[in-house]
Parts: sequence; C-alpha cells; structure tokens
Amino acid sequence: MMTALVTPFDEEGVFDSEAMSRLVEFQLDGGVDGLVVCGSTGEAATLDDDEYAAVVSFVVGAVAGHVPVIAGAGSNNTARTITLSRIAEQAGVDGLLIVTPFYNKPSDRGILAHYQTVAAAVELPIIAYNVPGRTGRNMSPELTLSLAKQIPSIIGVKEASGDVAQVMELVANRADGFIILSGDDALALPMMAAGADGLVSVASNEIPAEMTELVHSARSGDIEKARALHYHWLDLMQANFSDSNPVPVKTVLAHMGIITESFRLPLIEMEETSKQQLIDLIERYELL
Repeated sequence: MMTALVTPFDEEGVFDSEAMSRLVEFQLDGGVDGLVVCGSTGEAATLDDDEYAAVVSFVVGAVAGHVPVIAGAGSNNTARTITLSRIAEQAGVDGLLIVTPFYNKPSDRGILAHYQTVAAAVELPIIAYNVPGRTGRNMSPELTLSLAKQIPSIIGVKEASGDVAQVMELVANRADGFIILSGDDALALPMMAAGADGLVSVASNEIPAEMTELVHSARSGDIEKARALHYHWLDLMQANFSDSNPVPVKTVLAHMGIITESFRLPLIEMEETSKQQLIDLIERYELL
C-alpha cells in the first residue's frame, strides 16, 4: 500500500516543506508500505526541474529509509523523462514511476522505444503506469508484458485503466515477480481479489492506516475484513474524484489541518456547493 502523495503549496504557491513533513509523518505513523512522490496526484506537471528536485529530495530525507520512495518521472517527452529520472536517482529514490507518454499517442513500438531509452539512462527499477483517462492511450496487457520481458528493470505496472478484465489478463500471463498495483482506490479490492498485489492510493493521504489495513487484509486473504473496510470508505474514495485529482484530497487535507488549500493553475478550488458536500462527508467520517 503506497500513497501517491500530494504536493503541499503555501498561500503563495511555493512548495511547503513544513506541511510535507507533517504529511510524511502522518503516512509513516499510519504504517504505509511506501510513498510515491511527484506523480499526477503531486501536481508534478506544474513543477519546474528545481522544484521537482527539491520536493523529491525533501521526501527522501524525511522518510529516512523507513519505507521505499518512488518518484514519478514521466513525461510525453522522452528526453525530459530521462532528465527527471536522473534527478530522482541522484536524490536517492528507490524506484521510478513512468507514465506512458500522454498527448503524443505513440504506437506500441514508440512506447517500447520510450521505456527502453529511459531504462538505459538510469539504474533504478521502473514501474510502468497505465492511465488512459489521462494519457489518451491504453497500454494493452500484451504490450505491458512485452515491456517487462524486453526491459528487465521494469518490475511492475500501476494499472489504472479501470478494466478488471485487463488486470486478470496481466495476472494470468505475467512472469514470476512482476508486480501489479491498482491505481484506483475503489478498484483495489476487486483487482487484488483477481490477483493484483497492492495499491497506489490517493485516499491514503487522508486515511493511511485504514487503507493500509484494507490492502494488508486483502493480501493476507481476509476478504471479509477487506470488504468491510472497502465499503465503509467507498464514499470517500469516490468523493476524491468528484473534481480533478488532487483538488478534493487536498481540500480534505487542508480541513484536517495538515496542508494549506492551495493549488497550481490550471487546477483551482472546488465550487462552494461541491466543497460543502465534501466537508459534510468527512465530518460524517469524523476526519476533522
């Protein structure tokens, strides 16, 4: 159970290291198995290279080796992906999360060449990231498994296609040791029931201990406990995507007193009616 960390900004829009320190401590106290920094939930697309280096380095230092730190380093520009990957490698991360190139819509051969080129430039293990809702390009199970076969440093995939049948095909045909992680909180339980290994979570920003318990219960075969936790927290999992991620989760964290409710354009605050509905929900969950 790995948390896809938000990136806290202060009221001036500058990286808020004090808030990140509180968030990381909250995660470690909750028993998470790892942290993903500067992914899409971390608004990485709005960070310049110096800011990216500062955020990644800070989280590595704050974690102090207690759990693995994975850095999102994906881009639709292979050269920039390599630049970010090398920055993360120098910062001391344990691995990279590399999204399939977005907007460009490369062919399967182009995706393969992209990952091959990035993998040759760094020595870190890589988790591929399939999220067609953001990239406009689904990575088929055949392509994912081909990447893993041809590029030894690709050790797994974060699968956020929303297609459990696609996950089952991956599970049925993967090589031993290839990791499959759900990229969707609400689908973590069904994906793990089908054989996936875990979750990269948005909701665990808010409820790290509870999401960790859910995933660990599913992994240990205690499906009844995992199911109870899943349905108890399902409304929050879904509410986190009532607006563009990470707007709702940052709103919740701000009302919990962990971060400031600050975003970078083009993301903006939730509309007041939607925000009040979210606040009412977290009050019912007693998160305030």
